[in-house]
Amino acid sequence: MNHIESLTAYLSSFVDELVINGVRDVVVSPGSRSTPLALLFAENPEMRIYLDIDERSAGFLALGLAKAKKKPVALLCTSGTATANYYPAVVEAFCARIPLLVLTADRPRELQSVGAPQTIGQSELYGSHVKRFIEMEIPENNTFMLRYTRTVCARAVFAATTRPFGPVHLNFPLREPLLPDMKEAVNYRAQEKKAVSITSGTLALSSSANHSIAETIRRAQKGIIVCGQLEFSGMKEAITTFAERLGFPVLADPLSQLRRGSYTFSNIIECYDSFLRDEQTALLLQPDLVIRFGPMPVSKALMLWLKQQKSPHLVVDGGQGWRDPSAAATEMVYCDEERFCYDLIDLLPENKHRDWLALWRKINEAAKTALLSIRDEQVLSEEKAVVLTSDLMPDHSCLFVGNSMPIRELDTFLFTGSRDIAVYANRGANGIDGVVSTAVGVSLVSKHTVLVIGDLSFFHDMNGLLAAKQYQANLTIVLINNDGGGIFSFLPQASEKENFETLFGTPHGLDFSNTARLYGADYKNVGSWSEFASAFTHSFSKPGLKIIEIRTNREENVRKRRQLRLLVNEQISEVLGRDRQ
Repeated sequence: MNHIESLTAYLSSFVDELVINGVRDVVVSPGSRSTPLALLFAENPEMRIYLDIDERSAGFLALGLAKAKKKPVALLCTSGTATANYYPAVVEAFCARIPLLVLTADRPRELQSVGAPQTIGQSELYGSHVKRFIEMEIPENNTFMLRYTRTVCARAVFAATTRPFGPVHLNFPLREPLLPDMKEAVNYRAQEKKAVSITSGTLALSSSANHSIAETIRRAQKGIIVCGQLEFSGMKEAITTFAERLGFPVLADPLSQLRRGSYTFSNIIECYDSFLRDEQTALLLQPDLVIRFGPMPVSKALMLWLKQQKSPHLVVDGGQGWRDPSAAATEMVYCDEERFCYDLIDLLPENKHRDWLALWRKINEAAKTALLSIRDEQVLSEEKAVVLTSDLMPDHSCLFVGNSMPIRELDTFLFTGSRDIAVYANRGANGIDGVVSTAVGVSLVSKHTVLVIGDLSFFHDMNGLLAAKQYQANLTIVLINNDGGGIFSFLPQASEKENFETLFGTPHGLDFSNTARLYGADYKNVGSWSEFASAFTHSFSKPGLKIIEIRTNREENVRKRRQLRLLVNEQISEVLGRDRQ
C-alpha cells in the first residue's frame, strides 16, 4: 500500500465523516502542509469553503459562522505559527461555548525538535481552552485505520456539540508528498450512515430536587430572575413563561435576546444598570431570592449589587460550569434550563407578587424616560448612536456589538421593542480582537447585519474586512471614532493626567476612509444625526460592505453619561415621591 493511497483513503474518510455528522462549513487558511485536507474539502460538494488569508481573522470568521448557525464549523491551517494565530478565537470559543473543530496540519514525529522549518510544538497547543485534544495517527489505508479516523471524527463532533459547547483540536501529522489522488477520493465519500452513533439525553433534576427548589421559590416574596446571554432560542419562551408564573421581574442582559421580539415584555427590566447605581434605589430593591440563567450579565453595577445580597442565589446552567465571578451563588443547579422552567411551573401556584413587580416596573420606566432624553441630543454622541441604530434596524436583522464601550452603551440604551433583532457580541473573553471578523461570519448567515464598533477594535481587526469583500457580506458597520480607548476615561486611570493619553487614551489619528477604499466599502463620515439616519437606512437597500463613521469626543461622553445618571436618579425620586439628593 503506497503513501498516496493511504493519505487519500484516511483523510477522505475523515472529511466524509465530518459531513455525515452535520459539519457543512470550513474556514481554510492557505498553507502547504494542510494541502491534502484543503483539496479534499474543496472537492466535496457538501462542504462550503471560506478562504481567509490571515489566520487570526479566519479563526474569528469561523466563530461568527458557528455563532449564527448554532452548528459546528471546521477551521483548517498549516503547521507552525499559523496554528498559534488561531489561539484568540479558540479562547473566545471556549469561554463563550461555541462549537469549533480546529484542524491543524503538522510535520510528522521524525521532524519534531530537529530544526525542521515551520515546525513548533502543536500537541495540546491550546491547553485548557479546548474541550478535547486529539493527536491523529499517520495516515494508513487499512480497515482498522479507516474506521479509526471516522470514529475519532464522530467523537470530536460530539465533544464540540455536547454542552457546554466548545472547540476541539485535532492535530494531523502528515508526511510528504502531500497531494492526494482526487480520482480515488470519491470512493470514500457518501458513506450511508455514521461510523458510530452517539446517543445522549437531557440533563434533568430528580423529583425531590425539583420539589426542594419549588419550596425555596414558594417562600420568596421578592424574587428576581437575572438573564445573561442565553444559548438557545427555546430558553426565551421558557424563562418568560416561568417569570410570568412567579410574578418575578426579569433583569435581561441585551445578549439574553429578551429585550426584542414579538412577545409580552411585562416582566422584562432593561434599565437596571442605570438605577442600581443609586444607593437608595438599590436598597429598596433588595431581593429575597435570585435565580440566574446564563453567564453574568455585562453590567458591573448589577454584578456588584448581586454580590451584596444575602439572599439565596441559584445559578441554573445546563453546561455544568461555574460562572459565578461575584461568588454570590448559594446553589448551582445543573440541568437543562428549559426543562427546569417547565418542571417548576408544574409545581408552583400562580403568584403574581404584583406590588413587587409593579415597583420594579415603575422604577424601570422612570429610568427609561430619563435615558430617552438622549434622543433630543444634537451633538454627535456614542449614546445616541446606539439608540438610533437600534431604533432604525429592520425586523429580523442582526446587531453585533463590539466590546469596551459599545457593549456597555447597548446595555444602557437597548430598550424593549417588538421588532425581532438578534444581538451578538464576543463576551466569552471580552477581547477587542477579532470583532470585525466575527461580525462578518454572522453576516454571511443573516440577511441584514449591523456592527457597532469602536475605533480601536476596528483598527485591531481591519484584516477581517477582506472576507467581507471576498464573500460580498451584507454588513453595515457603524464606526464610533473617539480617537482612542474611550472606556479608560471612566476608570481610575483617568486621574493620571500626565501619562493618561500616552498609556490609555492612545490617540491614533487614523483616517478610516482609506481603509474603506482599500477594501471596497461604501463609506460615509456623517456630521449630523439626519445624515446618519439617511446613510443608515439607505445601507439596507444596497448590498455589500458599508461603513458609517461617527466622530465623537471622549471627554464629552463622560460628561453626558454622568449627566444622564443624575437625571435617572431625579426621575426615580420624583415617581417614588422621595427627596432628591
